Amino acid sequence: MRPFSSRAAQPTPAERVRSILAAARSMTVLSDGGSTEVHHLDGTGVMGHIHLHEPAETPPAPAAVRIPIRLELTDIAPTPVRDRLRARVTLTGLLAAPYDARSTESTCVEFGQAVLEDATGRTFVSLDALQDTTLDPLATCESGMLTHLLDGHGELVPLLLRLVRPQPRRGLLRPVPVALDRYGVTLRLEYPDGYEDVRLPFASPVTDIDQAGPRIHALLTAARRASHPNHLPA
Repeated sequence: MRPFSSRAAQPTPAERVRSILAAARSMTVLSDGGSTEVHHLDGTGVMGHIHLHEPAETPPAPAAVRIPIRLELTDIAPTPVRDRLRARVTLTGLLAAPYDARSTESTCVEFGQAVLEDATGRTFVSLDALQDTTLDPLATCESGMLTHLLDGHGELVPLLLRLVRPQPRRGLLRPVPVALDRYGVTLRLEYPDGYEDVRLPFASPVTDIDQAGPRIHALLTAARRASHPNHLPA
């Protein structure tokens, strides 16, 4: 059996940013001296009416409007784990007209920079990288799938501990699925003194949402076949 490792393939920073932008239902917009909280709870995503484009190659006309804008989005784990903030994304750019959150027209933003901040640090992502990255097919359904796994099949989650290498240390309180992407599942191992995240990779990346269920079942099948150390709570 192929060994499972926390160093397995995982999303690139550009993939993570794209997923967060696609799945976000709220964001903070700072522009023209004001701050606006934007919430979309209808499933359309808050970035649906924002178009990012490259900076103009020629200098703008003297009378052209150039309004700085800053978009702040947070990536929150959908499951009840410690430290639910998984990442922050900040986009900056310029507008040719004042931002209007109520407008149904697309807001055109001249791209400045995109920054991903998570437990590993801060990463700058270019517009080219974002545009060249294919959206993870699980990005917008990750929340529902993780909560279904935990609420509907929670008794199976500890079984996945058999795939963790190196084995979890003693004193483990519980494993909780904290992330799901095209490359695999991430478990958060909670201990009395903290936690650590480990990745369980799929045999191959998911290219269609219909492949997610069989990939998760394959992990569970591999776990059932794996040895079962006595000190693990599974």
